Amino acid sequence: MSGTVTMYSTTWCGYCRRLKSQMDREGIAYTEINIEQDPESAAFVEKANGGNQTVPTLLVISPAGSESVMTNPSLAQVKQALAS
Repeated sequence: MSGTVTMYSTTWCGYCRRLKSQMDREGIAYTEINIEQDPESAAFVEKANGGNQTVPTLLVISPAGSESVMTNPSLAQVKQALAS
């Protein structure tokens, strides 16, 4: 699957760990950014989530260039975003 996935997460987030393991199993490559270590990324997550630092927040850019920002998506939603 082509396209890019950026996951904004924290080390302690169970939902992040679950989604990472699902994407690893499915062979979906992603770049992970810890928002606790990157203030600019934390600001992006807050902007996407009404001021909250809710993780995982994903930025998905499909092969066609379609951009999606998703909060705590399912694996199916990530695949769908990559396919659009």
